[in-house]
Amino acid sequence: MSLLIRPAAKEDVPAILGFIRELAIFEKLEHELIATEEILENSLFGKQKKVADVLIAEWAEKKVGYALFFYSFSTFLGVPGIYLEDLYVQPNYRSKGIGFSLLREIARIAEKEGYGRVEWSVLDWNERALSFYRKLNAVPMSDWTVQRLDRSAIESLAQREKL
Repeated sequence: MSLLIRPAAKEDVPAILGFIRELAIFEKLEHELIATEEILENSLFGKQKKVADVLIAEWAEKKVGYALFFYSFSTFLGVPGIYLEDLYVQPNYRSKGIGFSLLREIARIAEKEGYGRVEWSVLDWNERALSFYRKLNAVPMSDWTVQRLDRSAIESLAQREKL
């Protein structure tokens, strides 16, 4: 096996966007994809405060997957955590331990920094991913429902004076 997990660099932005596009197609959410290379480069490697980190998985020197994550904070634990936004491995490279290796590296970061949690969301219908996460001892948060304000709702709420 020739697997390398490494932090992403600016020159990986086209590959990262490609992986995001593949993930959006897989999740049937391509219509929501508006990110561009320029947007990603500014967000991930720009001069402003860094908003996320990315790990790249290479198999035999070919980029085959990624994990994009950012830092959260648990008021109940009183310590930071990691929120895994995306974990993606190209279909031809699945079942080779790449997803496991990406998540293990994130767990190592969390352990080294003393973080209290690593969390993520997964689509209810993605049984292959759910099965994989169960093998890692991940616990589904069945009492919680994800809530979201999209760009339009953010703008609307920001302008409101009252409910």
